[in-house]
Amino acid sequence: MTQQRYIFLILILGSLTALSPFSIDMYLPGFKAIARDLHTSESRIALSLSSFFIGISGGQLLYGPLLDRFGRKKPLYTGLLLYILTSLLCAFVKDADTFIALRFIQAIGSCAAGVASVTMVRDLFPVEDNAKVFALLMLVLGASPMVAPTLGGYISVAFGWHIIFLVLAGLGLFNLIASWLWLPGSYQPDTTLSLKPRPILSNFWTVLREPQFYTYAFTGALAFAGLFVYVSGSPILFLSIFKVKEETYGWIFAGLSVGFIGSSQINTLMLKKYSSEQLIYAALTGQVLSSVIFLIGSINGWFGLAGSLFMLFIFLSCLGFANPNAAALSLAPFTRNAGSASALMGAFQMATGALASSFIGFFEQTSAVPMVTIMTITTVLALAILHFGRKTIRNKVTAAGSVAAMH
Repeated sequence: MTQQRYIFLILILGSLTALSPFSIDMYLPGFKAIARDLHTSESRIALSLSSFFIGISGGQLLYGPLLDRFGRKKPLYTGLLLYILTSLLCAFVKDADTFIALRFIQAIGSCAAGVASVTMVRDLFPVEDNAKVFALLMLVLGASPMVAPTLGGYISVAFGWHIIFLVLAGLGLFNLIASWLWLPGSYQPDTTLSLKPRPILSNFWTVLREPQFYTYAFTGALAFAGLFVYVSGSPILFLSIFKVKEETYGWIFAGLSVGFIGSSQINTLMLKKYSSEQLIYAALTGQVLSSVIFLIGSINGWFGLAGSLFMLFIFLSCLGFANPNAAALSLAPFTRNAGSASALMGAFQMATGALASSFIGFFEQTSAVPMVTIMTITTVLALAILHFGRKTIRNKVTAAGSVAAMH
């Protein structure tokens, strides 16, 4: 594969991967306006984020088997068409309940792009390059939290929040056309795979029984949940508590994303010297320390706007190292079941993020404490699972070596 072709494929896959984050980030500056127009509270509008995360979680379990059975293209096109339709409907919604429901369906459409792009990394690139490719996807993906909320803030102020969803529909259409014209058919449909519930569950169970998968998938999901909590809590924290303007909020969101994006790219360089296992352990240790310090400081009133921004920057920078390595290590054992493994990994990530972020809606947020408490809990659990899961993986490798030696 030529270098030009390599980069072109990553750009297309990155555009697909960015669809869900754009759908999450772009309307955040419009929270207050949406709540006002739909005659409800910002906390209730925050539930539209949770419903989106739940939709992605369930949708990924749906698309995993479909991508393996029918190939990558047909399920991808179907999901993108659903996304375009629901984005248009969101632009003209009249009440909060319908909005929350439409966001759930929109998510089911968008996650076809996310699952397909992650799965095709495994199809198109050698296993030893997967962590590097995921890190490069993070660079493309990273444009969404930098561009989306900033663009959303200006659109919301100038034209109203409804236009944001028309722009998202246009983005879905672009991805549909780009996939149709330029994305290769990287995988032949496996007609032996059944779409009946029992074989699908059996296939998922085969993936789940692999210690390397469940260790790094659950670790990555819990670590990444901190980002979901931050995304859900940040509009209230910055717009209502720190009283920043919608446009300023977009720039703050973009600035914090630099830590997440920059560390994911430094990760590519670090992989030349260190293993993915070493990097994820170090990153999670840093993430735990930063969240604990942030929590103690928030409880005691040490951090104003500047201090909160600094602590969030450190937290997100650590996550930028952890995420691509967790994804690569989760999928490394699989070839035939790569679609199902990718779907399960994404489902764990989104379900965990949805559950963690939904707690934001139950608090009357008057400081950063509720948000940071949830971030700390999920990060500590991630490090604990990584610690004990690595022992399980080592035991399996030792047992397999003993059996091989006997023969």
